[in-house]
Amino acid sequence: MNMKEAYVEKVQARLNKWDGEIEKLKASAEESTADAKLNYYQQIEKLREQQRDAQEKLDELRASSDDAWQDLKAGVENAWDSLEQAAKEASARFSA
Repeated sequence: MNMKEAYVEKVQARLNKWDGEIEKLKASAEESTADAKLNYYQQIEKLREQQRDAQEKLDELRASSDDAWQDLKAGVENAWDSLEQAAKEASARFSA
């Protein structure tokens, strides 16, 4: 396994983990009041959008040549950071 493959595998595993976290938020939303559900679902949709963006960036990196993947890595990292920050904010908001 080369560096690119290892990186893709690592990021894909992280995205899969966040998928599980988003599903937990969704389950919590189902047990909430109507007003809280609306807030949950808005946050969940925002997280899903950022997750899709991160997945798209990762797919671009995956399809890149072995020479060009390092150039795309920054875009993947930025998308990941945005997803992680939004998820932390959502978790903090709903656990408060």
